[in-house]
Amino acid sequence: MFIPNTPEDRKEMLAKIGVSSVTELLAQIPQDLLYPVLDLPKALTEPELAAHVRALAAKNKPLKNFIGAGMYEHFIPAAVGALSSRGEFLTAYTPYQAEASQGTLQTIYEFQSCMCALLEMDAATASHYDGATALAEAVLACLRVNGRKEVLISAAFHPHYKEVLKTYTRHQPGVKITESPLGADGTLDLTALKEKLSDNTSCFVLPTPNFFGCLERADEVSALVHQAGALLAAAVNPLALGVLQTPGAFGADFAVAEGQPLGNAVNFGGPGLGIMTAKKAYMRQLPGRIVGIAKDKNGKRSFVLTLQAREQHIRREKASSNICSNEALCALNAVIYLTLLGPRGLAEAAELNLERAHTLAALAGEVPGFKVKFTAPYFNEFVLECPVPAKTVIKKLEKKGISAGYALGADFKGMENCLLVCATETKTEEDLKAYANALRGI
Repeated sequence: MFIPNTPEDRKEMLAKIGVSSVTELLAQIPQDLLYPVLDLPKALTEPELAAHVRALAAKNKPLKNFIGAGMYEHFIPAAVGALSSRGEFLTAYTPYQAEASQGTLQTIYEFQSCMCALLEMDAATASHYDGATALAEAVLACLRVNGRKEVLISAAFHPHYKEVLKTYTRHQPGVKITESPLGADGTLDLTALKEKLSDNTSCFVLPTPNFFGCLERADEVSALVHQAGALLAAAVNPLALGVLQTPGAFGADFAVAEGQPLGNAVNFGGPGLGIMTAKKAYMRQLPGRIVGIAKDKNGKRSFVLTLQAREQHIRREKASSNICSNEALCALNAVIYLTLLGPRGLAEAAELNLERAHTLAALAGEVPGFKVKFTAPYFNEFVLECPVPAKTVIKKLEKKGISAGYALGADFKGMENCLLVCATETKTEEDLKAYANALRGI
């Protein structure tokens, strides 16, 4: 830690306020509430500190990563970081004054435009923390639209998204969250879904790919949901839309996504990038900000905050959300990534994810005792059923330099021997073979 104030500076400041020491300054605070004085080592010079950090980093044991479960390791072109780190983008926290924030507003506008095109939806907003909070906001919007109280979700819903959704709806009067079961293939049991939909169902939340990587029959789900008079909120993988049907194509009313796969690194699990889109009819239910294009008094193009449905801009009781942060830097990474790849490049990246995951599934399925659990089509991850607890597989593969996947037993009953395995375009043929070979002998 660098502390710019010298001992002389501190002495001068203490004298100015009339105390002799920091201890005297804090004397009014009960002693049991004070943090104990830390026994810190002697300060290091910059070269010494750099050497110390390198020594600590050398202790890290790099593992070949096969964990997905909502955060995915993808190749990020070097131009993404080079461009997004330029000084022009180091702007103020929030673009309150349009005339002074044209660059920030333009990047948000471009992000919204990209998201509308990618998801084939009419309107997109910015300023969502991650996919989970965007999904929760979409559900709140559905509850406002039709006034119904039941939220129906898939049993293959991301467990962390589920917890966030419960937190957001906990104090919504009368709101109830129920689950619709899966069939044997890992996708929704459509007969059970039809039975669970009722006159009180506000919305159904459809993850596709679902948490197990399986692709849902979205058209059929959409038809059932709308026949019941409910709304459809879809949660998708944005990179997968390079090859898969879009939410707009299968009739979603709201569509959200975690934008991390689009040019943002995993970074130990964050920050994420919340993507939220809607049909035009529900545009005013979108929280956060919507940036639009206008003309200034001289007729020149300008960017403005067209809609600002947040509590800092309008009366709290009329706000659709109290969301505050602006995820513009992560959104900028996504815009640059999509611009560099273009439609063809995005399709190629998605195809590589499909190919890598299916190759790994085939190789792992050939190892005695292991098999792919579900038969439904899947994108870049799948559930591998193991002959021993998944946690045991994780520990044994870790010793071989492999992070084997996500153990499902903690979140799904009866799946203690199941491992959620992900293979993106970052994995080579040698990596896939090494994974399968590491399973042998377990």
